[in-house]
Amino acid sequence: MTIEDRDDAYLITHALATDTLSRLRDVETEQVAFRKGLVKLGRICGYEIIDGAMETEYVPVETPLEETTGERVKGLDDVVIINVLRAATPFVEGLLKAFPRAKQGVISAGRDEEAGMTDDGEFPISIDYVKLPEISPDDTVIVADPMLATGSTMTAVLDHVLDETDGFEDLFVLSAVSAPAGLVRVSEAVPAADLLTVAIDDRLDDDGFIVPGLGDAGDRAFRTV
Repeated sequence: MTIEDRDDAYLITHALATDTLSRLRDVETEQVAFRKGLVKLGRICGYEIIDGAMETEYVPVETPLEETTGERVKGLDDVVIINVLRAATPFVEGLLKAFPRAKQGVISAGRDEEAGMTDDGEFPISIDYVKLPEISPDDTVIVADPMLATGSTMTAVLDHVLDETDGFEDLFVLSAVSAPAGLVRVSEAVPAADLLTVAIDDRLDDDGFIVPGLGDAGDRAFRTV
């Protein structure tokens, strides 16, 4: 199993995931390679969710020679992927390679950098746009954002998601890199969510950025630096 329980989160330890993340961290990785890396990482994480969290069932299969028994993943058509704009866009592109029939939602959310981080490690969050599909009790919901820093943005996003549903099969928060403080904040605010990440980094700096991190994923992916 390449998903390990680390108390406040589940760590994806697949060798290709950690290799890809290491390339994303590198300051020399330019925009195109960075975006492609996020797509690749999203695809790997999607496959890990399927392998580690989704059930299978036995089904009859007619081969060219005779009937046999095969095994299929249950619930692949009952997946909702929510894109936290903007950095998650290439990450979600990769997830969709694992879940091509998923319903998709979009939430544009960002922290107020000018206001700064409060003494308890939070930022004011503005939600500019929300468009979510219908979420049913049979759905697996994946909320994707490459960076989980203070957890302020994610908790605000999850509030909107929970307002739109009366239940779900599973709720996953998926990130590439997370800070311990953010994981604690989200797990305490939304205990129903399983937090999945490829790396748990050391800390947040005084500006609320993950250290060592990988920089601003949105800026690096969309070349806005």
